[in-house]
Amino acid sequence: MTFQPVIVGSGVAGWQFLQRTYEPQFETFSKSSQLSRDVAYFSENIGEIKNAEDLVKDRRLLTVALGAFGLQDDVDNRYFIQKILEDGTVSDDALANKLTDDRYKRLSAAFGFGPAELNATSNTRKMAEIVDDYKIQSFEVSVGEQNDTMRIALYAQRELENLANEDMSEDAKWFTLMGLPPLRSMFETALGLPAAFGQIDIDQQQEILRDKTRAITGDDTVAQFLETENAERMTQLFLARSQIAEIGSGASATANALTLLRS
Repeated sequence: MTFQPVIVGSGVAGWQFLQRTYEPQFETFSKSSQLSRDVAYFSENIGEIKNAEDLVKDRRLLTVALGAFGLQDDVDNRYFIQKILEDGTVSDDALANKLTDDRYKRLSAAFGFGPAELNATSNTRKMAEIVDDYKIQSFEVSVGEQNDTMRIALYAQRELENLANEDMSEDAKWFTLMGLPPLRSMFETALGLPAAFGQIDIDQQQEILRDKTRAITGDDTVAQFLETENAERMTQLFLARSQIAEIGSGASATANALTLLRS
């Protein structure tokens, strides 16, 4: 039996309920039978995997590996994932380094199948981290099946803290943020950016994101989101704008229906 997270309402009020009940809900979800079987299988068998081809051939292992990075929808794209893993991340020509979605680079780096990299499948600590991430991501997916804005909010707060703590330049942090679709989506919505925003020059995108973030928090760095209050401010703005858009969409749909009925 799989536990379904309890989502009460939407917007800021729904988010506050989810935050208050997150730990007991996550603990119960983590004990779900299917999730427990997947985790046990991965932990028992991943150490035997020596290369990318072996990993993509085992659908159960691949499901956990991809799910840990929010890439579960690629489970049937075996040749693509095999190429990502085999190329590694050391070379500039590696496929993962050419993609805008930074999650593929993280996936490839985590397993170390690429040239001049060390196979990590026998590293118990690293594989345990993948298991932990899989549980977290699976819970967020389950939340998203009921309310996708809540899923994005959970993902964003977790990733913002991790990214803020990374040892890299602020430019690199912003470009990484822009390369993580759920995090990018949260910022674009929270800052009121139009759908066509992603079509402008990448450097200009970063500049606009930083300027608009500064207008909200008084700071244009990603490092500021180590402070819980700043991350929460951005999250609540995202939820509020999402709820307004949802209400507006519903109102528009109702108006259209009334127009059709009257015609």
